[in-house]
Amino acid sequence: MAHEVRFATFGGPEVLEIAEVPTPEPGEGEVLVEVYAAGLNPIESAIRRGEHPERWRVEPPSPQGRDLAGLVIATGPGTMRFDRGDEVMGFADDGAQATHVVVPEANLIGRPPALSWEVAGSLYTAGTTAWSIIEGLHLGANDTVVVTAAAGGVGCLAAQLARLRGAAVIGTAPDMRFDFLRQFGVIPLEYGPALADRAREVAPHPVSVFLDFLGGQAGEAAALGVEPSRVFTLTDWDAVEREQAVRAGTGDLVALGRVAALVSARRIRLPIADVFPLERVADAYRAPERREAPGKIVLGMRVVDYPMQKMKEPDLKEEDVTIGVPTEHDRLDVEEAVPAAVGDGSVRRRRRAARERDDAEALE
Repeated sequence: MAHEVRFATFGGPEVLEIAEVPTPEPGEGEVLVEVYAAGLNPIESAIRRGEHPERWRVEPPSPQGRDLAGLVIATGPGTMRFDRGDEVMGFADDGAQATHVVVPEANLIGRPPALSWEVAGSLYTAGTTAWSIIEGLHLGANDTVVVTAAAGGVGCLAAQLARLRGAAVIGTAPDMRFDFLRQFGVIPLEYGPALADRAREVAPHPVSVFLDFLGGQAGEAAALGVEPSRVFTLTDWDAVEREQAVRAGTGDLVALGRVAALVSARRIRLPIADVFPLERVADAYRAPERREAPGKIVLGMRVVDYPMQKMKEPDLKEEDVTIGVPTEHDRLDVEEAVPAAVGDGSVRRRRRAARERDDAEALE
């Protein structure tokens, strides 16, 4: 048997439940994937709440999720690209948030060894959306890009891709995420009114692109004089219909492969803000809905725990994006900072070094 996330009625995260279902069998051109990680996306919350039913036709009970990474454990007739035991990443047409899911092999690529399962399982929607936008803009050193919700998954990747092409990037986020954005060379601005005025004050060049991943900010783009064809949104249909903004969408497997290669080479990063086990899916969705999570929230199907565990660690995570990021600080001599251990000879070494310095100064 398999387990999948589904909702029987429209609503918030509280309507999500874990259902036990028969393990699916792959059909023509399909593979059965044991899912190891599945990334969450804001659009899934909008669909689950029943927003824009004329655009997203969903009939409960419905499964949920697209992004995934996992292991191929069975193949259907006619499959040619993958075999049992292959590690894959990509997307399901629906229902990726499950222990097992059937996926057309055309929706998958091999997982690069340098990508963690959590990153691989979160990369399709955010990565290919960011790539598709930035690739078509032909950005250069004279461009300034405003990215709203820049600390989120797609915002973070779009900002880094724009920086790779030489553009300046201004990103909006809660003030607690300013240092997070600065790691990518992004100029941070807090959420709030008068965004156009505040962006104009810090922009090194006139703003030429506006990526509204928060929604509802297309009017600020107009105030900055950005052409509608260079204003992008994810789910703000009013901006698309009334202000001719461009609705961004996901890309293809070619885009996924290129983004995966950049992340593997550490030229860009996809930070993982938190990982939740499948049974805590409702808690997992509450984090991105507050628009505070830095990077991606992920469902992990093999989160490590221990039977009969009494002590639970607090939900504190270290973002992998900070590894290897240089920071300015005064030179620190470790031996000077760490107390001497009895008998390790460090005291003698320090005294000898001090005498040698004194002797050298006396000879000068």
